[in-house]
Amino acid sequence: MKKTILLFFFFFALLSQAQNQQSEKVGTAKNIYLKANALFLPIGILNAGVEYQLKEKVTVQADVFISPWKSFAGKNLQVYMLGLEGRYYFKEAFQHWYVGGNISAARFIIQKYYFTGDGYGQYSADSPIYKTKDLYQDGFTFILGATVGYQFQLADRWNMDLYLGAGSSQAFYKGYHKELGIRYDDDGRQWNKSGEFVPYRGGVMIAYKL
Repeated sequence: MKKTILLFFFFFALLSQAQNQQSEKVGTAKNIYLKANALFLPIGILNAGVEYQLKEKVTVQADVFISPWKSFAGKNLQVYMLGLEGRYYFKEAFQHWYVGGNISAARFIIQKYYFTGDGYGQYSADSPIYKTKDLYQDGFTFILGATVGYQFQLADRWNMDLYLGAGSSQAFYKGYHKELGIRYDDDGRQWNKSGEFVPYRGGVMIAYKL
C-alpha cells in the first residue's frame, strides 16, 4: 500500500512538471493543488488527493482514502478507496461553489451500519442465530455519485475545500463471524450483493498550490 501511495504522488509530480512546461509554451497557467483531509488525519485515516485544472472553470481530482484499522472502537474499519472526480466551478477553478461527478472503487473489511446493534439475527431460516455485533463484511464496491463543495483561499498558495458527496454503491462481499472465524452467510453462494445510496465523501481538505 505504501508503494501505491508513492506511485500515486510520483505520477502527479510528473503531471505537474508536464503542465508547467506546457504553460510556458502557451502562456496560460493550469494550476495543481495537493490536498489532505484535516478531519481524518487525527484518527489515523489518510484521505489525500490532487486537483488539476483543465479549463477556466473545470478541474479533475484524483484521491485516495485509507483507513487501516483492523479494530476501531471494537469494530472492523478497513477501507482502501480510489476515486476520480470531475468538478465544475461556478466562478472560476478553485474558487467558491462547485459541483462534481465522482466514480470510486473500494476494498473493505468493515461492519456495515445495520450490524452494529446488540440484537440477534440469522441469515436464513435454517442458519444459526448470531449476535449482530459479532458479524462483519469483507468485500469490494463500486460507487457512482455527486459532490457539492465550496473552496476558498486561506493564504498565498493555501486553500480550504469543504465538500460532501453521496451516491449509489454496488457492493459484493462475504459475511464472517469475528470470534468464530466462519461465514455466517454460508448457504452455497460465493458472494452477497447489496445496492445502497450512501454518503461516502466529505470533509475539510487543506490544499497547497504547486
